[in-house]
Amino acid sequence: MNKVILMGRLTRDPEVRYSQGAEPLAIARYSLAVNKRFKRQGEPDADFIPCVAFGKQGEFAEKYFRKGQMVSVVGRLQVRNWDDNEGRKRTTTEVVVEEQYFAESKASSQAQRQAAPQAAGAPAKADNGVGDGFYPIDESIEDDDLPF
Repeated sequence: MNKVILMGRLTRDPEVRYSQGAEPLAIARYSLAVNKRFKRQGEPDADFIPCVAFGKQGEFAEKYFRKGQMVSVVGRLQVRNWDDNEGRKRTTTEVVVEEQYFAESKASSQAQRQAAPQAAGAPAKADNGVGDGFYPIDESIEDDDLPF
């Protein structure tokens, strides 16, 4: 079974291109910043996962998705191999989108976008996790001690 379910914020507006042919097909590419559940010292807080949506899903992403929005994606993992212009073998892994949803209200999404430019220049403040739906994690817990 090949099934992927992700929820994260769009790192940029979707990039949409259309295939050539009698009936052009929309191909939307975007990346999701998916927060890591557990983070070790010095590691990034999120994974950046490339997604590709075809046809109607691609058109939907082009029309409604914007940088910073929280979205949820259901799809399948795909690994592609090719040779680049210099003859080197290249590989990429991406999620082929089968379903995509808004994961926050429009008002919440707009508030996030308005707050982002202000927060970009300001130092990060300590957050106790209250109000954002998440609870702080005790960093002293080892991965082996977790029940899953």
